[in-house]
Amino acid sequence: MHPVLFEIGSFPLGTYGLLLAIAFFAGTWLAKRQGLLDGLAPSAITDLAIAMLISAIVGSKLLMILVDLINGEPFREVFSLATLRAGGAIHGGIIAATAVFFWKLRKGQGLPLRLTGDALVPGVALGQAIGRLGCFSAGCCYGTESHAPWAVTFTNPIAQAFSGTPLGMPLHPVQLYNTLANLAVMAVLLVARPKRTFRGQIFALYFLVEGLGRVVTETWRGDVDRGTGWLSWAWLSTGRLTGIAFMLLGMGLWLVWSRSKETR
Repeated sequence: MHPVLFEIGSFPLGTYGLLLAIAFFAGTWLAKRQGLLDGLAPSAITDLAIAMLISAIVGSKLLMILVDLINGEPFREVFSLATLRAGGAIHGGIIAATAVFFWKLRKGQGLPLRLTGDALVPGVALGQAIGRLGCFSAGCCYGTESHAPWAVTFTNPIAQAFSGTPLGMPLHPVQLYNTLANLAVMAVLLVARPKRTFRGQIFALYFLVEGLGRVVTETWRGDVDRGTGWLSWAWLSTGRLTGIAFMLLGMGLWLVWSRSKETR
């Protein structure tokens, strides 16, 4: 675990931020390649990706702040430098980016809704997978206690200061579980792409499999940013509720679009 990759004078370069940048470029590259299969302009996809990135950063921060406030975190700690540096709640970012996606396309970007969604989501899954490596490096989004052979023990006090990461305790490397889950999501989408039977099918499939993956991996999450407290009585968390909402959205899009006359 290396929250700070290196320092330039007194300025620290965070590993999370670097991996987030890599995630964006890798995800945009894959989205443009997928878009070319349907004749979509790479420049238009890049513009859309930048807008979604900005909204994702803001959305992840806002959801993290909301969850912290619901869980009774002190106001001055919620709105602190540590919050600014923390990665945020990723599904808040996905929700915000999805909203901006629909909004931008309604404004007219020269990109058809369903085909653009089909092109973007494999890149989104790839970006999430790389981003979770950043979470692992920073120590945020940590897991519950574990005595499995692959358990990890965090020792860097910076991680505890910024994310409340327990030090000296073996934990489930749930960040790596999520990386593997997101890579699996990407693989499913890429394999399904040549077999697409209607426009928007890959977009809908993303929400189904991403939501399912989140519901499963939440089992091993131990950080407070996932949202617990008043939800714990129902075996729920903010992340698990979001995963269920994603699956419902995916099913809804699949049912509606599969019945439309616009097939490919």
